[in-house]
Amino acid sequence: MITRVGPAAPERGPHVVALDGALVTPAFVDAHVHATATGLLADGLDLTACPGPRALLDAVAARVAARPGALVWGHGWQDQDWPDGPPTRAALDRAAAGAPVYLSRIDVHSALASTALLDRAPAVTGAAGWSDGPLTGDAHHHARRAALDAVDDTTRDAAQRTFLAAAAAHGIGAVHECAGPDISSVADLAALRRRPGPDVIGYWGEAVTTVADARALLGATGAHGLAGDLFVDGSIGSRTAALAAPYTDAPGCTGNRYLDADAVAAHVVACTQAGTQAGFHVIGDAAAQVFVQGLERAAAAAGPEAVRAARHRVEHLELVDADQIAALARLGVTASVQPLFDALWGGPAGMYAERLGARAAGMNPFAALHAAGVRLALGSDAPVTPLGPWAAVHAAVAHRTPGSGLTRAQAVHAHTVGGHRAAGDADPLAGRLVVGAPASYAVWEGERCLRTVQRGATLHDTLQSTAG
Repeated sequence: MITRVGPAAPERGPHVVALDGALVTPAFVDAHVHATATGLLADGLDLTACPGPRALLDAVAARVAARPGALVWGHGWQDQDWPDGPPTRAALDRAAAGAPVYLSRIDVHSALASTALLDRAPAVTGAAGWSDGPLTGDAHHHARRAALDAVDDTTRDAAQRTFLAAAAAHGIGAVHECAGPDISSVADLAALRRRPGPDVIGYWGEAVTTVADARALLGATGAHGLAGDLFVDGSIGSRTAALAAPYTDAPGCTGNRYLDADAVAAHVVACTQAGTQAGFHVIGDAAAQVFVQGLERAAAAAGPEAVRAARHRVEHLELVDADQIAALARLGVTASVQPLFDALWGGPAGMYAERLGARAAGMNPFAALHAAGVRLALGSDAPVTPLGPWAAVHAAVAHRTPGSGLTRAQAVHAHTVGGHRAAGDADPLAGRLVVGAPASYAVWEGERCLRTVQRGATLHDTLQSTAG
């Protein structure tokens, strides 16, 4: 707990560390991460700068040559500037030489997979989203589960430790792990929650219809809530986000719809009555409509006051209109948003504009959400975008659509206090540097993090534990 705030240190005390003018801030909260998938990239194929399919195939072939037969886990390719599109499975199989290969697109809503991996997921053939190139929808979910099952405990443990160390090095004191049956596993979440380092608030994205089911699932997973990536739709980059009108660059395609309004309502009612948070992954405008309709039906069934008190949440919420924003504010929903999405793909010449045309200007309306009273929490969605709260704060302020950004104070608040609120923490001091607040803060030298201090630890203890 913070016991004193002031311009000068006391003359005496058990732990006095001179910081020589360094900046002290509350520890940041990353409100949306996928820890194991991010940590796996420390020893996996980082394809975020891959210029085309030939380079991707060469990277796979080189990895297979170095580690014959081992799982190749890669992430980050983007195909919007590849004239011939991603490689076919036959081309990937030639590079893989019989090895299991899983390569997620940057948004993790589609992936390339080798035949050797798909042989471990027999239900993938013919599933929705099946093709001889990138897999989407249910087909991708089957392939991802097979890839995760191929990750041994030692590799997973190392990935999780790597991720948490990186989060701490970026001044992050808590992360919201958005787990679920199509993303990770119960064992993965349990292992992550046991690890030392930044606090892990674990969410499990799986739909329920009754209070009994909600309580049983909470018990089975140990989750903080039944929220996170419970998919209403997919992503803009993979053209699986649900749209009211077709994609500009794919006439006839309106994306994927995984839940309808009745399913959303049932989940919200069950979670509200079980006393836990519900939450959903929502990106496209059609998905936003489904989510808000379901939320309003839940409020009619369970009572608006009960729904507000439950502090439900929504992830991403990229394409939403003013009426929907007003409904979310009225029903007390927190929006967990990722400013680096706009920094990477927004603007008049970005991927969003390519996919959506003029509609792209309405993406990620942070200012409108804040003005309406919707609580905001910032995050990375790592590995989709890198860990880095200062970069997220900058992106939230320097929004590519004029008038859609936050002030710096609002962005820092959303990345600190907002993260605690998103987890249902009603403590008015959480995320602040005031007397009586939990001692969770970060020390910075310029833009470089010196060390993050977790609740219950002192700055001295933390520095001493890493001396040398």
